[in-house]
Amino acid sequence: MRRAPRAGPVPSTSIQPAEARCFRFGTGSGGDRALFEAIPHRQSTRADYDGSTLSRSDLRLLSSATTVPGGDLVLVTERPQMERLRDLILAGNTAQIGDPAFVAELKHWLRFSPNVALRTGDGLFSAASGNPALPEWMGPWLFDRVFTVKAEADRYARQIATSAGIAVVVGAEANPEHWVKVGRACQRFALQATALGLKCSFLNQPVEVPGLRADLASLVGLPGRRPDIVMRFGRRAALPFSARRSVATVMVSAASAGILPARPAM
Repeated sequence: MRRAPRAGPVPSTSIQPAEARCFRFGTGSGGDRALFEAIPHRQSTRADYDGSTLSRSDLRLLSSATTVPGGDLVLVTERPQMERLRDLILAGNTAQIGDPAFVAELKHWLRFSPNVALRTGDGLFSAASGNPALPEWMGPWLFDRVFTVKAEADRYARQIATSAGIAVVVGAEANPEHWVKVGRACQRFALQATALGLKCSFLNQPVEVPGLRADLASLVGLPGRRPDIVMRFGRRAALPFSARRSVATVMVSAASAGILPARPAM
């Protein structure tokens, strides 16, 4: 198990206490070009990996890229500890599938056919997780018959067994400021993994099920903290991408929304 070292100062993010979260952006020194170029290729790849391990140099790059003040990254690459993590993930999976509200929300965001995926511009397209595309009428019908605790447990156990490791990101505090910092660390991890030719995907069940968080924190050597993100990583070929909305449909400037005054023209 590896824990990333803490880094020096980085530009801060200001979050205003309002219904709409406001982020103030400024200028800064240029970042790693390899991470910038990885942006259009990054994806959450929810499928089996090839089971290969990573070199020490690759693990160091992942740790270094993910270092953000206010958060800790723990890389789990030893099989016995990965298996203990797997057991927590499967326990979370069982709890979630037993929750009708969780299953209904998951089903709502699944996109079984290419036409629906393109029309909505969001959600998880079935082909993006290695499953076949289906007619719109058939997808929900089949989901109700094959989405079971055992089927999902077998799938997650297989995916963890074929992964090179699992990354856990833990914020120094449980508040919006540190959740943003953890999100930055998560994106930097995904970009560095992509730049190295790796794939990654989320395994957040032991975070999303509150009763498992303390066990997860102890397992990664940070008892008393609140884990925020769990991701597996490894190698495999790319899968189709899910459709996504344009930035203009999900973000507006604070000035145009009337939250902050517009800056005077220079």
